[in-house]
Amino acid sequence: MHNAAFAALGLNWRYLAFEVDPKNLRAAIAGAKAMNFAGINLTVPHKLLAVDMVDSLDESARKWGAVNTIKFQPDGVMGFNTDADAIVTSLREDLKVELRGAKVLLLGAGGAGRTAALKLASENVAELFLVNRTQSRAEEIAGEIKKQFPSVKVSLDHPKAKVDLILNATSLGLNPADVSPLDETQCSLKQTRAVYDMIYRPAETKLLIAAKAAGCQTANGLGMLLHQGAKAFEIWTGKSAPLDVMRRALEQNIYGH
Repeated sequence: MHNAAFAALGLNWRYLAFEVDPKNLRAAIAGAKAMNFAGINLTVPHKLLAVDMVDSLDESARKWGAVNTIKFQPDGVMGFNTDADAIVTSLREDLKVELRGAKVLLLGAGGAGRTAALKLASENVAELFLVNRTQSRAEEIAGEIKKQFPSVKVSLDHPKAKVDLILNATSLGLNPADVSPLDETQCSLKQTRAVYDMIYRPAETKLLIAAKAAGCQTANGLGMLLHQGAKAFEIWTGKSAPLDVMRRALEQNIYGH
């Protein structure tokens, strides 16, 4: 999507992918800066690690505690978070979910789950159910929400009654052999109206297939990917992102049409 956007705006820029071991992340950031990169995107598992590897944090990265976009500036390396706003924009566009007063079951408390939890709390959801394999991580996020957004109720368990949204922020579903991230013995898909899976490849995970069969509205993470990318594009270039061009490039790449 970035290369399509650069071409559309006549920019002689290139977006490239590199696999970097977490232990080499600091060196990779320094190397990119030395080679005059405009900036970089970071994905799992680098988003939390990078918070301590940049010279300064934009308000977005400070607020959500994770860095997914870096901009190299004359006065140093600045970290941003474009994920949080992108999640909410996509939920509203793709599922028409009204977050204020909503009850949400969030699966996963890693980098993406943490950002989603804090952002949802800031949108004044009524109640957030946090379920994570490592309980201590969910407890940590719950504590942070209680401090920053005391009016939001947080439970570290599956909901017993209906919720408005189930959101998957785990990596379960990336591999076709993965089990569903939702334990249906604890919470049935019949308990919700909408299911959002941050995973966009495959386009339909086991969770989304089951949710559709249960009559839920569903969306994958394509919208989130688009909007976080568009914001990163604007941070690097200082120009408005050509959203339609970027969306078409993503759909072509992920769905093949």
